Formats: sequence, structure tokens, C-alpha cells
Amino acid sequence: MRKVLLIVVLIPILGGLAWWYFREQALPDYGPLYREYAYVTNGKSNTVSVIDLRTFALAKTIPVGSEPTGIAANSKKNEIYVVNTGSNNVSVIDAERNTVVATIGVHGHPYFIDVADDGKRAYVANSGSANVSVIDLEKRMVIGNVRVGSSPGLARVSPDGSTVVVSNRGDNTVSIIDAKTLRVRATLPICQQPEEIAILPDSSKAFVACSGSSQVASIALQSDSQNSDGKKNDDQKKDRLLALLDVGRTPVSLTLKPDGGELMVCNFDSDSISIIETGNDEVGSSLEIGQHPSRGAITLDNSRLYVTNFGSNSVAVYDIDLGRRIDTINVGSRPDGIALTPDQNYILVLDTQSGDVTVIQKRTPHRTLETKEYSLMTLIPVGMQPNAIVVKAFVMTTGTKK
Repeated sequence: MRKVLLIVVLIPILGGLAWWYFREQALPDYGPLYREYAYVTNGKSNTVSVIDLRTFALAKTIPVGSEPTGIAANSKKNEIYVVNTGSNNVSVIDAERNTVVATIGVHGHPYFIDVADDGKRAYVANSGSANVSVIDLEKRMVIGNVRVGSSPGLARVSPDGSTVVVSNRGDNTVSIIDAKTLRVRATLPICQQPEEIAILPDSSKAFVACSGSSQVASIALQSDSQNSDGKKNDDQKKDRLLALLDVGRTPVSLTLKPDGGELMVCNFDSDSISIIETGNDEVGSSLEIGQHPSRGAITLDNSRLYVTNFGSNSVAVYDIDLGRRIDTINVGSRPDGIALTPDQNYILVLDTQSGDVTVIQKRTPHRTLETKEYSLMTLIPVGMQPNAIVVKAFVMTTGTKK
């Protein structure tokens, strides 16, 4: 009888403790006007899915243009920008109402968009028309189309807003645009099939992944700084190729640590990542990470790298301080895009084939109740062929509208 009573008493207590530990942690209460959304482009559904990150539920599906691909958020205003490859335009989404409020025409076959840190301009590389459209985000209009090389894949603006770096896949060059004059100030031959671009936080260097030659190009960007005598030296006046760094086969994405010290390269056909020391342009190490690594995301404290493995339906967790992979988490089919929530406690993974978003939760492991740091939280259905994701956290400015 004592054993029965003990069991009767212990089961509710243990159940309560388990619920307390394993329950999904709610976000802090930031007030009724706080919003936190993830926006996902669905390439074959012609829509954008809006996920409420306070509840991890689908909040809305927004019709946009044809074949939406790239997406970006404005850090200075509550707007999201969607590139529609099939209809050659950009949809502007009001994040407070989650509706399209403008459509801006660009040129042929755009794929990506980048927004300047001051929130005033956006840059779109048009791969089908060999130019870059410059958009004034206040006026919501194109203010210039800058001619660049053949089949530009990506236009990336430097953090200081002074330079736009464009990778030209068709002629194996990089175009450097002066953002003030909207003119190309240099065209640099680099490696084969350049596309992905990363720029250091101090805007001094750009790195470009070349999938066709298994290399990453390091490029010095023209500096406006001066020597002690008030003059620029010759090196500061020039945009120039510094080095071609050999990495694994088919480097497809670059992920820069927030402190700018290291660059992580996903080598799709080598099943590996390469780590580049950005200060001295050296490949520090390469290691296996999973089958066909596609995209990466790094935590704000520079400690963890998460990599989507397109070929093995998983996400690898790499501890940067330890220098090794510490976990692999199964997700949906053909994972590609990846993002972190602002609190860094959830990983959002786009499963391109299964048409959903896998949410992985990071928690502090407990010695007795739970030893794993990462666990699958939920799957959120979105549209067909989710391509890209961006997270936007903000405070409403127009009352309590949803």
C-alpha cells in the first residue's frame, strides 16, 4: 500500500517537473505593440509566408509576384522587400499590416536584394540584363540602373554604405560600384562563376565565393581613410584582388562571424566547411560537416555555427571555440535557408522539398531530465519551394492593428 501511495504522489510531482522543464519557453513580454516575424519566400506558390515567432504558428500568407526568391528586411523601418524573379519586380510588404503596399519594377531575372544599413536604398542584381537596379526606399522607385558584367548574381552593399560589390557569373568578374556616384569604379577579373559575397564589418574587404573553381577571392575595397599627413596612399585608392584562396569543391555560401575575424565557407560537393582567417587571407582549416552543406548561420556571440546539409536532411552544429561538430539534428527534406530568432534560442530551417520550416530549440541541458542541448520543436507548413527567409522584430507604430 505504501508503494502504491508513493507512486500516486510521485507521478503528479514528476509530471509537473517534466512539464516545467520541457514546456516551450515563451518569449518575454515586450508589450502589446511588439512583433516578431519570420518571412519566407515560396518560389512555386508565388507567396510569402509570415510566421509569428511568439507562437511559432503561421500568421498569414501574402500573395506577391511570380517566382519570389530573395528577401530582405529594412532595419530602419517596418518593411520587407521581396524579389520576384518571374515578374521582374520587387514587392514591398508593410510588416505592421503584412500586406503588399507597393510593387517596384526592375530589370530581367533578379534573384537577390540587399538593403543599406541606413535603410534608404536597396540594390538588386538583374542577371538577365547585366545591370544593378538602385531603389530609393523612401520614394519606392528605381533611381538608377548601373551596367555591370555578364549575368550578375548578387549585389552586396558595404556596411558603411559607400560601395556595392557585384558578382558577375557570366564573365568571372566583380564590379565595384561607388554608391555615391552610381558608377562602376573598378571591374576585377577573379575566379570562375563568382556569386556569394561577404563584406567585413569595417568595409575594408570583400570575399567572393567562386563555385566553378573551388576558390574564394579576397578583395580590398577602396578606403576613404587618410594617413597622418592627410593624404591617401596608393593602396587605399584602389579596389584590388588580394588573393585567391583554395577551398573545397563548389563553395556556395559564405557566413561571416559577427566580429569579422573568420569566414565560414560551405563546400557543397566536398561535404565540408572551410574556415578563412579574414585578417591574413589564410584557410585555417577544413572539416567534414555533412552531405552537401548549403547555408550557414552564426550566433551573435560568435560561438556556434549552424549548417544546413541539403543532401542528408540535417543541420550540423559546429562549436567554433572547440573547433569541432558537436551535434547533428534531423530536419525536413532538402534543407537550405536558415535563420536564428533574435534571442538566438531557436533555429529556423527551410525545407525546400517538403515545403515547411523546421524549428529547432536550443536549451540549457539538464543532468538528469535532459542531456541534449538541441531538440526538434515543430514543423510549420509553408508554400511550395521555400527559397529564403528573413526575421524582423519591431514595435508597431500604428496602434494595435494586427
